[in-house]
Amino acid sequence: MSAAEEVEVVTEGQAVEAVPKRAMTLGYGTSLVVLAALILIPLFVKNFIIFQMTMLLIYGLAVLALNILTGGSGQFSLGQSAFYAVGAYTSAILMEHVGMNYALTLPIAGIVCFAFGFLFGQPALRLSGVYLALATFALATAMPQLLKLGYFEHWTGGVQGLVVTKPDAPFGLPMGQDMWLYYFTLVVTIAIYIASVNLLRSRSGRAFMAIRDNEIAASAMGVDVALYKTLAFGVSAGITGVAGGLGAIAVQFVAPDGYTIQLAISLFLGMVVGGVGWLPGSIVGSAFIIFVPNIAEGISKGLSGAVFGVLLFLVIFLVPHGARQVAIVAQQLAAKFKKN
Repeated sequence: MSAAEEVEVVTEGQAVEAVPKRAMTLGYGTSLVVLAALILIPLFVKNFIIFQMTMLLIYGLAVLALNILTGGSGQFSLGQSAFYAVGAYTSAILMEHVGMNYALTLPIAGIVCFAFGFLFGQPALRLSGVYLALATFALATAMPQLLKLGYFEHWTGGVQGLVVTKPDAPFGLPMGQDMWLYYFTLVVTIAIYIASVNLLRSRSGRAFMAIRDNEIAASAMGVDVALYKTLAFGVSAGITGVAGGLGAIAVQFVAPDGYTIQLAISLFLGMVVGGVGWLPGSIVGSAFIIFVPNIAEGISKGLSGAVFGVLLFLVIFLVPHGARQVAIVAQQLAAKFKKN
């Protein structure tokens, strides 16, 4: 094989693994179509579908946060359910015990989870790969038990949890609670998505990716590895906390058993299906973990877990790089069609 052919092979291999800046988002035309669909669909569906779409956006935020941590800085985490739980309980406690407006609880939940994630990232600096994943796994496993402690029961409700009041539409807007909460969640999701894209395109984002690609080389080039690794944990935890707060408001209830390790694994699965490092894939991964289990149950109620496993295997086998791989193939086909 000649040198030119070797370069071509390497380039083709990297085209799937690496995500260039322009590929972090969808094109303007595609983005407008997706945005229009998200705005218009709730006007023609029932409240239950609107609720599912709200959860789609909320889980999409949580998957996006994990994508920043894993796809951006290369750190594996199975503890996102813990940050999600902290954000959910922060919003619920502020709403029900303090009487704070639901919208004001979200930035507080994000700040609390950012601090939690940043502090957790300090001892985690000594770990990497599977060992870091195990440490975060331990955090996710312990969190439901911590929320049940009698010391916090006055605030958290213990095993019984807390009931959260769903907000009404402000200013007398003629829409139901579910529709208002959906559009409110959509605005928050778009704002965080744009901020996340800009973050990964900034100097800090380039530092994240340098650490992901080669930690030693990044350190040699002057990147403060310890700072940026903990910062990535903090940012990811903060966004997950906002998602948890929105989830508590949407579901109208928080309880320790709602934030088990199963949630963390589902979010990790959503990231893989959506495409690691590709932010638009977060919504695809969210749709997978919300709707595919229902499809599997519709096929066979008794063997829904087995059907889900088969469907997941087919997805991973056919598109190992997730929705990003599908998008790349579609883009290549569109380019060939234009040339013809």
